[in-house]
Amino acid sequence: MTLNLDVRASALARGEEPRPAPVSDHDVLRLALQGAAVLFANGETTERTVAAAARIAAAHGRGAIVLPRWGELTVRTDADPGALHDVVAVTPAGIDMNKVLETERAIAAIESHELPLEAAASTFRTIAALPPVSLARFALAAAVGAAALGIVFGAEHPLSIVLIALSAAAGALLRRGLARVSTNPFLQPFSAALLAGVIGGLAQRQELSSPLALIALCPCMVLVPGPHLLNGLIDLLRARVSLGCSRLAFALLVVAAISAGVLLGLWGVGATLPLSPPARSIPLLIDVVAAGFAVYAYGSFYSLRWRFLPTPIAVGMIARALRSSAISLGASAAAAAFLACLLVGSVMTPLGNRLRLPFAALSFAAVVALIPGVFLFRMTGGLVQIAELGEKAPASLASVILGDGGTSLLILLAMGFGLVAPHLLAERVRPAAAASDGKGEAHAGAS
Repeated sequence: MTLNLDVRASALARGEEPRPAPVSDHDVLRLALQGAAVLFANGETTERTVAAAARIAAAHGRGAIVLPRWGELTVRTDADPGALHDVVAVTPAGIDMNKVLETERAIAAIESHELPLEAAASTFRTIAALPPVSLARFALAAAVGAAALGIVFGAEHPLSIVLIALSAAAGALLRRGLARVSTNPFLQPFSAALLAGVIGGLAQRQELSSPLALIALCPCMVLVPGPHLLNGLIDLLRARVSLGCSRLAFALLVVAAISAGVLLGLWGVGATLPLSPPARSIPLLIDVVAAGFAVYAYGSFYSLRWRFLPTPIAVGMIARALRSSAISLGASAAAAAFLACLLVGSVMTPLGNRLRLPFAALSFAAVVALIPGVFLFRMTGGLVQIAELGEKAPASLASVILGDGGTSLLILLAMGFGLVAPHLLAERVRPAAAASDGKGEAHAGAS
């Protein structure tokens, strides 16, 4: 982006601080809404989105209040319902850390009066139109992430790991292709999961898959919308009930689309999803290294720049080691996940503020190896079997489903609260600092 630095340098040479040209209230509100919409649509937390709009308006001597809802943002000059206001349609269904970073940098430039209103509006439009990561990087990340999760969850044979990687890469290519012809947010994960189910089912029929059906499941686990779950939980805990429930409902619908896709794919080739519990353990070093590769994959999915990747990878590997160590000392899976996520939340909260990166995406990328994806999909498969068998379903099947469901719920809740607690505490203790941290980084890190 190009900032109007010559004007600022000339004013500073005269010993003056440049001031923005007079603008109308409507133009200021429109700019605040435009910047907030980019953040809202790409995974930023609601609190920081609202604060960003207020910062843009304050830079022009105005006050602004943002009212976020699923599907739209409203900004107005004060709390009076009849005050000047503007509305834009925007759905918080995307995750793009690069767009969030560039938007935060632009807002910092607006606050320092380096970016006039007209140029700022053009800059926000340019940022909103930035492309995601390249197709090659996206497909490679999907392959690496699914293979890494396969190792974490017990894939043993090299052929199985290769098939997991190829299935995930093919799913990534399919998702990008579908994105060109449809904006439906559920079609892409459903189709990729359907493909994974077909490939995994064929591998199962040829006896190339392990009893855990990881060839079918691991490519689906890289589709789980973790940041939306975290943002929804944060909104609920901050009493934004309507928006929080909408975010969670969206995430659960994506999970339902993934589950339906993989089950239909398996059913289509005459395969099933086994309910045998995972039992294989792997050496700690391999476990931790595989977790690091999974973090790399999710960072790539979310368009995190290369130079920022080492930090979440390192934090994710440490969290995985902490979780494994806690379990070896007798902690439950949920308690171990909570401890690991508490560490990640404590590190990522100040780091996200400093680097101007969205907390949910940055944090979830670091803990992706902890998600109980196998339990979730097996529970869904068990429910389908009960529906098929009806009264003939054995009682043991219901106990397996309840066990998988309970384990999944406890681990997800432990992960969510472990990640969110440090973030909410930081906002409560230092709200002003949390909103303003990273201004220097926003300029120094520009490229």
